[in-house]
Amino acid sequence: MKRFFDDLYDKYHRDLFQFIIYMVKDRDLAEDLVQDVYIKVIKSYQSFDGRSSEKTWLFSIARHVTIDFFRRQKRKRNRIMDFFDWSEKAEKIQDTDTLPEEIAIQNEEMKAVYQALDQCTVDQRSVIILRFIQGMSIQETAAILDWSESKVKTTQHRGMKALREILDKENEGGVQREA
Repeated sequence: MKRFFDDLYDKYHRDLFQFIIYMVKDRDLAEDLVQDVYIKVIKSYQSFDGRSSEKTWLFSIARHVTIDFFRRQKRKRNRIMDFFDWSEKAEKIQDTDTLPEEIAIQNEEMKAVYQALDQCTVDQRSVIILRFIQGMSIQETAAILDWSESKVKTTQHRGMKALREILDKENEGGVQREA
């Protein structure tokens, strides 16, 4: 078990931490929740039967831990996203050859996106983070959320639509953002 846990940690810790920090927007809280995830991993190790990949199993646990936190806090969470091509933006963010000027623009855009995500539902936020920030496929996202692929696509579509509407309202009377 120690070897399994060490391998899991080495492979996915960074992505797991990023996923949770995008969900809760607080580094200290994310660290606590990641610790809770690993505790659940250790407790449920015996029940992992390999029907899904270890990555989808881990992220499924992370999602449940995060949602449990939101429930305990009794907060109503809404999310939003910026009006631009997510797949292109995700590729640019991960590009290590980015110029400093591009980084500054991306940082401003991503800050707006993260603030906008706060106006989406937890489900919409989960799908958007897993699909566009973590770069997971529809199939992987469906496995993590324990949903059908159709539900992932529908939630993604509705989340994107809601974000565009919110951003359009923010831009009324001002300069429109470029698509």
